[in-house]
Amino acid sequence: MNLEPRAVSRIELAKEIYNVSYLRGKFLLRSGSYSDEYFDKYRFESRPHLLREIAKLMAPLVPKGTQYLAGLEMGGIPIATALSLETEIPVIFVRKRAKEYGTTQFAEGGDILGKRLCIIEDVITTGGQVVLSTKDLRTSGAIVQDVLCVIYRGAGEEPRLKEIGLSHHSLFTMNELKDSVSK
Repeated sequence: MNLEPRAVSRIELAKEIYNVSYLRGKFLLRSGSYSDEYFDKYRFESRPHLLREIAKLMAPLVPKGTQYLAGLEMGGIPIATALSLETEIPVIFVRKRAKEYGTTQFAEGGDILGKRLCIIEDVITTGGQVVLSTKDLRTSGAIVQDVLCVIYRGAGEEPRLKEIGLSHHSLFTMNELKDSVSK
């Protein structure tokens, strides 16, 4: 019996991510409004076979010269960890704010001073947390020029990311995920 998982195509992966993460019902959104549909990103992040395939397809998108993958709390951490296993680039775990005990750091896992980091996120809509974390990392002496995400919900370049000098790369757009189920 062959225990090796078979590789999936980009379209197959998009379809699997969509199928496990897309929910219908009544959902309160962060904005305060309600929606009859919801995309639960933790449903694809919690499945090893999907994380493995995501990492394989994202690995070529990691900019050359990246010294650390900076996984943002909370959704970027499993993606960055899987990507680290695929690329052998070490990971920095980035908190939304420094912890108040122990090392009192907001970036855990290594010394980032003068190091080139690529921010890793699961889903980006407006890039708000990416902007905040980039400022914190740069203030701590890291070189941050790139952000890589699994899914970008917007269209075109995200202006908030461009304004702070970030190049944005995504594996999928939300439209690609939706289109994949119709193929």
